[in-house]
Order: sequence, then structure tokens, then C-alpha cells
Amino acid sequence: MKKLFISQPMRGKTDEEIKAERAKAIEAASELVGEPVEVIDSFFEKAPADAKPLWFLGKSLELLADADVAYFAPGWNDARGCIIEHDCAIAYGIKSIVA
Repeated sequence: MKKLFISQPMRGKTDEEIKAERAKAIEAASELVGEPVEVIDSFFEKAPADAKPLWFLGKSLELLADADVAYFAPGWNDARGCIIEHDCAIAYGIKSIVA
């Protein structure tokens, strides 16, 4: 079973919208990988109230390091954190799926 990291734009979206998009990403990634995936939880619902964007990026990169596959949801190329996650996935040889 492959470990899946999901990179998705979150700014301006509700928790429900984020979770719905993640469900689609999991389904698509499982089909493309050809087996069920273990999702690395990179949706920080219990983040510190004063957390800055760089805090989230640092935590995300830490999780990305354990991934076998990274899925980049629609709009990833317009979100600076997702762009950095994509660059890191490519640079470190993590298989990438771009929606």
C-alpha cells in the first residue's frame, strides 16, 4: 500500500469543501496507482490559532517526506505552498499525480 500526500489549495475554502476535495483525490489516486492508498493527513484542523502560512508549509513538507505518491489537486499551481510542495516532490523523486 502506497502512502499518499495530498497537496491542495485551502485558502478561502470551508472544512467541508476541503474534505470533499480530499475524498476525490483519494479515489483518483487509488485508481491511478492501481491499489488502495494510505492517506497522510495533511489537513491541520487543530493547528495553533496564530499559525502562519510558513508553519503549515513546514509541517506539510515534513509529511511529504514520508510519501510514496503526491497528488496535486486542481488549482495547486496558483497556491504558493502547493507550488513549493510540488517542487520538493519532483526534486526528491516522489511520484506526482497532477489533477
